[in-house]
Amino acid sequence: MPMQFPTDSVGLVQPQKKSFHEPISLISGRTLPGYELVYETYGELNQARSNAILVCHALSGDHHAAGFYANDKKPGWWDACIGPGKPFDTNRFHVVSVNNIGSCKGSTGPNTINPETGNYYGPDFPIVTVKDWVHTQHTLMQSLGIEKWAAVIGGSLGGMQAMQWSIDYPDKVGHALVIAAASRLSAQNIGFNEVARQAILSDPEFHGGHFYSHNTIPRRGLMLARMLGHITYLSDDAMRAKFGRELREGHLNYDFSVEFQVESYLRYQGSAFVEHFDANTYLLMTKALDYFDPASEYENDLVTALKQATAKFLVVSFTSDWRFAPERSKEIVKTLIEARRQVSYAEVEASGGHDAFLMPITYYMQVLNSYMDKVAEEVGA
Repeated sequence: MPMQFPTDSVGLVQPQKKSFHEPISLISGRTLPGYELVYETYGELNQARSNAILVCHALSGDHHAAGFYANDKKPGWWDACIGPGKPFDTNRFHVVSVNNIGSCKGSTGPNTINPETGNYYGPDFPIVTVKDWVHTQHTLMQSLGIEKWAAVIGGSLGGMQAMQWSIDYPDKVGHALVIAAASRLSAQNIGFNEVARQAILSDPEFHGGHFYSHNTIPRRGLMLARMLGHITYLSDDAMRAKFGRELREGHLNYDFSVEFQVESYLRYQGSAFVEHFDANTYLLMTKALDYFDPASEYENDLVTALKQATAKFLVVSFTSDWRFAPERSKEIVKTLIEARRQVSYAEVEASGGHDAFLMPITYYMQVLNSYMDKVAEEVGA
């Protein structure tokens, strides 16, 4: 029996891949001889080629942002926002969602073959930055025959990419939607990332990143890294509402087994993550987060950096997000105003913590719908 899809779904989707054979010089000083990008598209490009929007993924995200794969009941990670009648309306927009280099979901990264050695890149894959990602996304844009994005959109690390796009390619971005993000990480956030990396690096099965050739994975380290990350993505209120202090067996065992429901949940999340994510990629993605600081190219002056932009901005934050708190979004808004750039701001009441940007919260959806209506009018979508 064929799969039945919701009426507001883009339905069955398939990833696509493009190969780029020109060497790319990275910010780290390293060079890739070429690379491949996996991406998905939803909705049709109009005749004027003016209705394309780019969706950028966060740390553990990928190109599968909406719709369904055959024999998989789980939709893409931002299916709440992408589809007919949704904020990123595929009846009006041509949505492109790309998997970044350094990832482990099909684009060139640590778990792909290095053409110069015939072996997996593994730990030899170079450090990549948000700026490198934007550069490769621009190359993909050109190959797709798109001259300008009506909007570049992302949450968390994706929002950082939207900001970088507006600075590096100002004439190629009409609007930048920066959601649950920051202009750079706080020391606390860098600290969380370092603890996660050390969990992976200290796992005996990591083998200096060459665990592929040992036919193993650093399961314990990657699981711990994900458990730590997951705690920071949720809020105290969300965890209290979901778990409280509930016991799995209804009584204490006075040992170190899994006793509380929250412990069971975190172990499940960590174990599931290990099965579909790469440890070397996790290291790379957290470093890209740490290094993001567009002001550093402009004598540490974010106002000067954002003066390069000509895009209009929507900045969105969530009240319970303590990893990327509303204060960080307000800093971006204040800077954009000082740079005399057009910006709209919404602070969404939400209990879901940082992960709230993935949720179909009514006010959040209204904000996105209203803003994208304006974008659609501008580009004739």
